[in-house]
Amino acid sequence: MPANGSIHIEIIHQGDHCASCQYMAEAVEEILPRYGDLIRLNKVEYTKSKKHARRFYDLSVSLYGENEVTKRMRCAPIPSLFIDGEMVFDVIPPRNELINAVESALEKCGLLLS
Repeated sequence: MPANGSIHIEIIHQGDHCASCQYMAEAVEEILPRYGDLIRLNKVEYTKSKKHARRFYDLSVSLYGENEVTKRMRCAPIPSLFIDGEMVFDVIPPRNELINAVESALEKCGLLLS
């Protein structure tokens, strides 16, 4: 859910050594200036800290359920992009599709007029 009049974009990011993770982050960073403070961006680098690992776990559970994550080790795709806790892309999105997804989320939250 939106907080403080913004949407929250999270990128599941393995680290700087992951080229596809970098490309996804660059795709989002490229469009950020269009929206100013309407977007909060976080990279969920699950190997970086316990906080990030916990968020990665929570997002994975939201996708597949706790049993699938704990028993079958089924995790959120790397990289993947979540908007307000919902997975929107599990591949690097074309620019126009990313813009459409962001604007749809902003409209849904009443932050952008259609």
